[in-house]
Amino acid sequence: MKHTKHLMLSFAVAAATVTLVSCSDDNAVINPAEAEENEKVTALTAINKQYIEGTVYPTYALLADSTACLFDALHAIKLKLRHAPETLTDAEVAEACETFLRARSNYETSEAFLYGAASDFGIDPHIDSWPLDLQGLAVALTNTAQIAAMDTYEEGGQDDPERFTGDTYAGEKLGQALLGFHGIEFILFREGKPRTADDLRGTDNYSGTALAGRYAVSGLHEIIFATAVAGDLRNKCWQMEVSWNANAPAEHIAKVEDMEWPYTLGGSGLSYGENFLRAGQQGSTYASVRKAVEAILVAGCANIADEVGMTKIGKPHTGEDVNYIESPYSHMSLVDFQDNILGIENAYMGGRLGTHRNETLSLHAYMLKHHPELDTKVVNAIAAAKEKIAACPAPFVLNYTDARVAEASAACTDLSDALIEASNAILRE
Repeated sequence: MKHTKHLMLSFAVAAATVTLVSCSDDNAVINPAEAEENEKVTALTAINKQYIEGTVYPTYALLADSTACLFDALHAIKLKLRHAPETLTDAEVAEACETFLRARSNYETSEAFLYGAASDFGIDPHIDSWPLDLQGLAVALTNTAQIAAMDTYEEGGQDDPERFTGDTYAGEKLGQALLGFHGIEFILFREGKPRTADDLRGTDNYSGTALAGRYAVSGLHEIIFATAVAGDLRNKCWQMEVSWNANAPAEHIAKVEDMEWPYTLGGSGLSYGENFLRAGQQGSTYASVRKAVEAILVAGCANIADEVGMTKIGKPHTGEDVNYIESPYSHMSLVDFQDNILGIENAYMGGRLGTHRNETLSLHAYMLKHHPELDTKVVNAIAAAKEKIAACPAPFVLNYTDARVAEASAACTDLSDALIEASNAILRE
């Protein structure tokens, strides 16, 4: 009996053990659909991280640095015109123009992610409104009291760029139609060419414009204005950089704090980058990683593709507004459009080409795996938009009625549509 009882106990223990193992296995098993979803969420989380670190952060860092260089170049020209105008060279003016174009290119690529700080803090219209108010600019440049206010420094800091305060005056007192890139562009370029040192040593009568002969503007006043506006432009680009990247340079953060400008998301203490990277977690404004992807593809990329096609190209071409032309003085409108498409490509392909791109962690790779037909559509649409813009005759400001311009407009609209399709496919998974 003792033996039988022992066997019965052994069977009971064994049965319990089997039951426990069986229950444990049931809890550990994940059905195929759930496993696939976990894999997709993991992949999209990594893609979002690469987007922030490979596209957004480095683009804003380049923009911050290049606008700082532009301010420095213009400030140096201003000092020469004030103290030793005969020493200013055409090469120095041309270098300032190249610095402007680098900053401009960095900004246009960043327009693929204008959602966030650029929109929330009103930075984009502050630094990139057009057309330029040419008459308003002439009035400002002939207002000696206003020019003096844009040429100010902290006490004891005359000519010291570190203690310059004219940027604050420009940012607070000038309207959006004078601020930002396009006022500086007019001062540095005419008819697609850099102005000369002699131009800036002399008097500008606005030849070649509708205001020709109506104003006589000092070249020194023009550069004082451009320097102040460039300082404000730099400050605003630093605000965008630090708003996205909590690890931006301390100098840039200090400047934004000194200006008493906001640079966190809704006062949450989170940078826009941190908020994005927390998508799907408590505290993020993005309910899921897919909603963050939607921001990339729709709020960012599709919106700028549509703007290029329907507004930047479409308004002048259709005659809706023939004055609505970006970068008309440098004749760089088509380059602006190409840079907008390049920004989209960077976002979709996994980072800035040559420096931060990782296509294995890209929306392109994800779409190729899960929605190959749509990936082909997006990739081809990017290529077509670039090709059609490149085929437009330059300069755009003189050729916006050409039939090839309509083709470029349509290609950009097609790209916008393809990006929205891709976003919708990811949201529906």
